[in-house]
Order: sequence, then structure tokens, then C-alpha cells
Amino acid sequence: MKIVVMGGSGLIGRHLTAELSRQGHEAIAASPSSGVNALTGEGLARVLAGAEVVVDVSNSPSFEDAAVLDFFERSGRNLLAAEREASVKHHVALSIVGTDRLAGNGYFLAKVAQERLIATSGLPYTIVRATQFFEFVATIARASVVGDRIIVPDADFQPIAAADVAAALADVAPAPPRNTTIEIAGPDRLPFRDFVAHSIASTGDRREVLADRAARYFGAALDKGSLVPEHAKAARLGPTRFESWLAAA
Repeated sequence: MKIVVMGGSGLIGRHLTAELSRQGHEAIAASPSSGVNALTGEGLARVLAGAEVVVDVSNSPSFEDAAVLDFFERSGRNLLAAEREASVKHHVALSIVGTDRLAGNGYFLAKVAQERLIATSGLPYTIVRATQFFEFVATIARASVVGDRIIVPDADFQPIAAADVAAALADVAPAPPRNTTIEIAGPDRLPFRDFVAHSIASTGDRREVLADRAARYFGAALDKGSLVPEHAKAARLGPTRFESWLAAA
């Protein structure tokens, strides 16, 4: 089937387009660089013609609160309207585990707004909430440096490889719409500190990594379970372990 991947030039989009193509689908990577811009509506009618499924893994170019909310609301409205005109049968969107449990961060609030638009659109849909990606653990470590130490939230963490996220989306996309939200995560739930310590140690960095209840996650205060699946037994777990991913990176 023809499946359009919005945000197809990004980290998840590249993996997903390749996986869908391997499965024999006509996978179209759509992004502003290919002349498709959901924020303005440019190219949407053209790329969606004949499409049965749309998978939205697009992301805001700015993480400033007002800009990211505008991106997800405006691009969401444009995309859903264009899908309705094109008679798309399944809208799949990538979101974030815990996004509705994390106050204090404009990005998470914007993702909640995006999810609400989808759920009330009347279109058949599946929202896939993923935990943080392995690929961003090093970035989190750099953002958590305080003096000569790294201080992270005292919370559980269950990140997932980007390739495993794409594999899950590639399974969901051609399947019947669920009209609900599902969760995906990595195979191991451990303290946040453990993942960051393993990440920096793999580069030879021996700085101390500490867990602090007061530490924020991109501005959001965390409870122990804020970043892990709310329904652990129902969540799909990716097969890739962090240590294996680090060794291969």
C-alpha cells in the first residue's frame, strides 16, 4: 500500500521509510526538503493522492513553547484536513510516553494538543507513544552537567532504539486502526542515572553521575514513573539493549 511518512527525512522517518520499503510498501518520505510542508499545507494534496496510510513523525524546528505549540496545532490541522480530502484510511502519529503526565514543559503540552486533534478528528487513527530514544541519552547527559558532575532526575528510565521505534511503527501502519493510544519502550527499566552513567563511560568519561529528586527533565518535574509506560504489561518492548547499542554505535 502507499504509505506517506511525514517527517520522512528525520531520524525516525529515515528508519521507517526504509523498513516499510523492505516490507514491499510504497513508502513516501515527505518533508519540506521534498516540497511537502504540513505547516503551510504546501504539497499535501499531491503527496497524499492515493495514500492509504499517513504516519506523522514530523517535529517542530523550534522547541520554544509558543512555536512548538503552533507547529503541532497548525500542521496537525492541515494534515488531518488533507487526509480527509484524500480519503486516507489510517492516521498514525508518534508521540511521547508520559506526555500527559509531565507539567512544566511546553513541548509535552504541545504533543498533548496534537494528540487531542487526532483523537477528535473523526479519522481512523493510532497514536504510538514512545519512550526517549537511545540516540538522545548523550545529549541529556551534556545538558545535565553541573560543575564537574552530572546530575539527573531520581526517576526510572526505559529508553528505546530509534530503529525499534521505526519497526513498531512499520507494524502498526498497515494494520487496522486501533483508535487509541499504545506505548512502546526499550527492554530494560532502570534508574535514569544508570543509562547516563553507561553512556558517558562508553566514551571514557568518568565523571560522577548523581540522581537528585529536584533535578528537572527539560523543565519538567518527574515522579519515579513519569518517563516509563503507564501500562507496563501492555507496552510493546523493543529488542535492542542499551549496552549492545552503545557497543555498536
